[in-house]
Amino acid sequence: MYFVLARLGQEIALSWLVIASLFFYGWWNPYYLPLILTSMAANFIFGRIISKNRSTVYGSYYLITGITLNLATLGYFKYAGFLVANINAISDTGFRLDDIVLPLAISFFTFQQIAYLVDSYRAITDEYRFLHYALFVTFFPQLIAGPIVHHREMMPQFMQRFSSRKQLMNIAVGLTIFSLGLFKKTVLADGAALHASPIFEAAENGDMLTFFEAWGGALAYTFQLYFDFSGYSDMAIGAARLFGIRLPLNFHSPYKSTSIVEFWRRWHMSLSRFLRDYLYIPLGGSRNGNIRRYSNLMTTMLLGGLWHGAGWTFVIWGGLHGCYLIINHAWEKFCCVFIPVSILRKSYWRALAWLITFIAVVIGWVFFRATSFSSAIAILEGMLGMNGVALPNNIVARLGVFGELLGAIGITTYLGGGSKFVGTYLWILTLFPIVLIMPNTQEFMRKFEPALKVYESNDAHSIQPFSRWINCISWQPGVFFAGCVSIVCALGILALTNISEFLYFQF
Repeated sequence: MYFVLARLGQEIALSWLVIASLFFYGWWNPYYLPLILTSMAANFIFGRIISKNRSTVYGSYYLITGITLNLATLGYFKYAGFLVANINAISDTGFRLDDIVLPLAISFFTFQQIAYLVDSYRAITDEYRFLHYALFVTFFPQLIAGPIVHHREMMPQFMQRFSSRKQLMNIAVGLTIFSLGLFKKTVLADGAALHASPIFEAAENGDMLTFFEAWGGALAYTFQLYFDFSGYSDMAIGAARLFGIRLPLNFHSPYKSTSIVEFWRRWHMSLSRFLRDYLYIPLGGSRNGNIRRYSNLMTTMLLGGLWHGAGWTFVIWGGLHGCYLIINHAWEKFCCVFIPVSILRKSYWRALAWLITFIAVVIGWVFFRATSFSSAIAILEGMLGMNGVALPNNIVARLGVFGELLGAIGITTYLGGGSKFVGTYLWILTLFPIVLIMPNTQEFMRKFEPALKVYESNDAHSIQPFSRWINCISWQPGVFFAGCVSIVCALGILALTNISEFLYFQF
């Protein structure tokens, strides 16, 4: 319908796309359609008022009011229950609040509209039609879980002239990217979830986890989260490309990073950009000395953690990454003075830096996934070997003499669980090379500009094993790749046998 209506007029086609996007949003719960419509109308009005008064003192007042209303709405739906629970715990009161169902995508469209208001104040956004603004907010591929987009990035693309010649290529590119994302989600992420969820549930139930059990669960979740969110982002980028729209890039092989700084340049890139441009820099960034810089970093990451969920485990996760970033910046200064550049470029040094970074990220994900502080600690205790190191008895028995050596160094055995152990680590050993060696979707589709880059990652700060081989793999339209992508798409669809939500769908 979009392509048919585009031949009649661009505004008609855009109107249809807004209606379709609102239908898509309302399908899960029509009750929240008035919320997003009211939010859009209010922010559109505030944007116009701010734009007209940006050169006066009233402009900043309108901006603060608009941001406050957005945050108040987000705070009520997402954090009111969390706040009441903590007040009751501290003051031993019995306040009650009816269960509030978190509206779909409220965190994402709230941040997107806050960015719009700030851009209006900065004179970055100049075009004001409610239809265009509604499309900017509701465009269905990125509505549910991002990427967080800017008005100036999207609307010029929607206003391009319709081209039937480009349409076929956009469909081919879009379906390819979408299929890869679907496969990541339904096959890889959901497959890893089968091995991650039981471990975290066991920790919540108070079970003691041994070394390999805890690491198996933590690593399985590390890959589940990566392929879940990376797969969703690919699906969003692919769906948007069907309409000739390029969304911002959200992932660029973050597990190849050799520092936490580089990790955040590669993980959830549109959120990192938002936090940098609309929180870290307005707080002062790195302009006022190291102490102020580090406090700004910590504040940004704590709020970033809280944005992900109303729980202390998310705050701890954000605080951990704040500490990581502070240590990373301090270490870089130390290296500049005391460690020669020739050593920093050595392969063994980069491999060590990658290992430390990856372990730090995995530890952070334990808090991100755990439903309570105590269950996170239980898993970390297991990862440290505090509950012993044990292997299934039938696996050790098959190792013969080597199994006896394992017993001599203190590794114990237990009955049962051999197939589960093997399955968990087979998944981990399968997914590890994919994230470290295989080209990511953007590299695979690089000749066709699959997405907008929102943050330039420096590949010099990541490990690139077999990089020459990777650079030879590139998608081309043709029978071979059409067949391969068809198989991948079919496998992704056939894996849709159970209900499995996206991890980020209600953030």
